[in-house]
Amino acid sequence: MKTRKKLFAAAAVVVLAAAGAWTACRGSVEHSGTAVAEAKAQYHCPMHPTYVSDKPGNCPICSMKLVLTESPSPGTAASPGRRVAYYRSPMDPSVRSATPTKDSMGMDFVAVYEDEIQGSAVAGRAVVSLSPERRQVLGLRSEPVRAVSLEREIRTVGRVAADERRLHHIHIKYEAYIEHLHVDYVGKFVRKGQALASLYSPELMATQQEYLLAWRARQQLASSSIPSVARGGVDLLEAARRRLLLWDIRAADIARLERTGEVQRTLDLYSPVSGYVTAKMAQHGMRVTPADTLFDIADLSHLWVMADVYESDLPAVAVGMPATLSLSYLPGRTWRGSVTYIAPTVEEKTRTIKLRVEVDNADGALKPEMFADVVLKTALGRGLVAPESALLRTGERTLVFVDHGDGRLEPREIQAGAKVAEGVQVSRGLAEGERVVTAANFLLDSESSLKAALAVLSPAPPAAQSHEGHR
Repeated sequence: MKTRKKLFAAAAVVVLAAAGAWTACRGSVEHSGTAVAEAKAQYHCPMHPTYVSDKPGNCPICSMKLVLTESPSPGTAASPGRRVAYYRSPMDPSVRSATPTKDSMGMDFVAVYEDEIQGSAVAGRAVVSLSPERRQVLGLRSEPVRAVSLEREIRTVGRVAADERRLHHIHIKYEAYIEHLHVDYVGKFVRKGQALASLYSPELMATQQEYLLAWRARQQLASSSIPSVARGGVDLLEAARRRLLLWDIRAADIARLERTGEVQRTLDLYSPVSGYVTAKMAQHGMRVTPADTLFDIADLSHLWVMADVYESDLPAVAVGMPATLSLSYLPGRTWRGSVTYIAPTVEEKTRTIKLRVEVDNADGALKPEMFADVVLKTALGRGLVAPESALLRTGERTLVFVDHGDGRLEPREIQAGAKVAEGVQVSRGLAEGERVVTAANFLLDSESSLKAALAVLSPAPPAAQSHEGHR
């Protein structure tokens, strides 16, 4: 009986010991899980990604509230495929460690990679490494560099003007008086050969009389047996005829003079071209001389468009390049022409250069002094194009940040060319398919500059530097 009691007592002790051990183990596991969860809870500053803490609070640099990071900080663990050279204090870059640790304030040391120590090819900039979480916080985006067929497009405004080569000033070659005006207002359309005015000229009447005398003399001397006499009559008539022709008297009027044998008191002045009367100086009854302009007639079936381009666009402009014109109040209607003239001088005040585009205007839709939108296009061949938002222009050079896809963002100096519809031409510094940062690149540039400055101020990293006082 006593033996049985001892066995029951021993069994109870074993059960209690097992239960205690199970409880302790469970508590240990729960405590370990909590510790792991707490270890994974990291906080970082949205403005200073290099500052990481395992406690919530404010950033000691800018006093901004820290943001919770779900995954471990990149400052405490190396990115895959990259080797960590050393770890540095986020507050004092000269304090470094060969292993991950914390400083006296409990801040995690930041990992410095070997490729970052080597630096970048751009002076004053350093390679920046960002985790996916920090990229998302900054709103960082990137786009690939593409190879496309480049076409430069220049948009400007032009003023429609009459073709100066088709503008005719109507004069007479003798003194006369205007007896009647057939064209009596500006803007009237006249056709070639249409009468403009009737003129009375005593000098012209005398010349007509001389022509009739020469004509009759030629008829009388034509039957002469002396060749020189017959020839003299012909020469006299030819001289009188040439004088009338040089005064712009038509051959039809001379034939009528021969046919009727009567001197005409007035003769009509005819238009040499078809077009619109743009100016009329002739008045009824006025006395006119060869120095006076009576009418201005413009042929508007072919026009000029005078456009202005900035001197920076001059290398892309050439004589013969195509141009397209449009009017804002006639959507869908375009006119095509070509550049026929580029001014040799620059406008001093506007810093622009005049160029001339010639267009056909058979239907008369375009009017002089209209304003038109002008688009000039020139092919630049095939080349690389980067988004314009990716370019950082410092004044002395143009930079982009190349996204390598493994967290590294490398500053790169490029040579930018013409601005095209797809972006900006890149003639040097990038290869097709490389991705460039297009958003948050100004923040990235600030971080890169700061990192490069700290690298210059910091001494060379030791193999292993003690940091006992920072634990």
